[in-house]
Amino acid sequence: MIALFRHPLEIIGLGGAGPDTAPAARANHADSPARREDVAMMPAPRGSVLSRPTALFASLSRTVLFPLAVLLAAGCGGGEGGSAHGESATGRGANGKAAAPAVPVAVAPAARGPIASYYSANASLDPEKQADVLARVSGLVTEILVEEGDFVRKGAPLLRIDPAEYRHRLSQAEAEASKQKARFDRMQKMFEGDLISTEEFEGARSDLQATEATRDLQALQLSYTEVRAPFDGRVFRRHVDPGRMVADGTALFTVADVGRLLARVHVPAKEFRNIRTDQSVELLVDSGREALSGTIRLVSPSIDPASGTIKVTVEIDEYPASVRPGDFAEVRIVTDRHANALLIPKGSVITDRGEQVVYVAADSVATRRAVQVGFTSEEVAEILSGVEEGERIVFQGQRSLQDGQAIRVQDAVRFEASESERKGS
Repeated sequence: MIALFRHPLEIIGLGGAGPDTAPAARANHADSPARREDVAMMPAPRGSVLSRPTALFASLSRTVLFPLAVLLAAGCGGGEGGSAHGESATGRGANGKAAAPAVPVAVAPAARGPIASYYSANASLDPEKQADVLARVSGLVTEILVEEGDFVRKGAPLLRIDPAEYRHRLSQAEAEASKQKARFDRMQKMFEGDLISTEEFEGARSDLQATEATRDLQALQLSYTEVRAPFDGRVFRRHVDPGRMVADGTALFTVADVGRLLARVHVPAKEFRNIRTDQSVELLVDSGREALSGTIRLVSPSIDPASGTIKVTVEIDEYPASVRPGDFAEVRIVTDRHANALLIPKGSVITDRGEQVVYVAADSVATRRAVQVGFTSEEVAEILSGVEEGERIVFQGQRSLQDGQAIRVQDAVRFEASESERKGS
């Protein structure tokens, strides 16, 4: 055991001391004031086995360990100072990472308001009445009196067909009718004088009636050479040009009554209990995005077995001049309504890792919230849970946020879509 502690400097390799120099080194340390102070501090009796190594380690603590501790402390202090200096120069935080800049956002408060659920379907807006005006006689078109877009009253002339042939036919029929009328008058006098039989008199009467019917038919055909509007409406299309030869049944014009528009939609049978006549309907026109109001006029009493749907006819009494028959519109039939729902901008709700979330702005920090969404419309969404009334919801800039990120609220923020987003890719 004594041999193990005889040369402690050899064990730690200080000064390169060998066996011959070790006694002198021990003597020098024993005679130094530090040595005497260390020995006085150690309770081990002089000459014991532990006295020499204990005194040696105490001396090492002053000569080696203390300066080493000072150097380490200086290094750490320099690191902290360097960190502080680096933070001010480079914008790095205490953790050595760059501090994220505040993201500009726009916010809106969560507020109460009405919202409804809809059954939506697309339908064309059709005139209440529409008809093709057909030629009822054949002939050459000599004159066109209206053009597409003109409003016409019932009975107004639209087109004329050459009447010469039909006037000639009428004249022949009138002459034959006059001849038969004179013959009938003679036969009547003879019948009254018992000069002819009843059969002969009735034959004369029948011949007169036949010729008069032919005359009336020719007069009617002559009237058909002037084509007239079947009802009040607007000329949608003109199908013929002057100088064209038309036959009986040729389509000449399309006329429509545009005072009211109708939208016919086919609703699933399961929605039948939510639909009734005179129910309000909202429509959004595709071409100009105009909003229209209508009412349900007819609900079919039967279900189409092929599609499992019910035909519903919606009537639109008023509409702006920019809306034209033939436009397509989204028809939204109200099936349920919440009068006091908590509403936020619809665009503020995003899907993140399989759940719907919003970002709430408070103290210049954005907090991520998972929410439960109820009814939605074009502009707003109903929030069932996750947000309180009055909280400020980020609705622009939220897609670039993370939970706890610094934000800068601006009155108006414009975010330009990328080229790929504008193209829909």
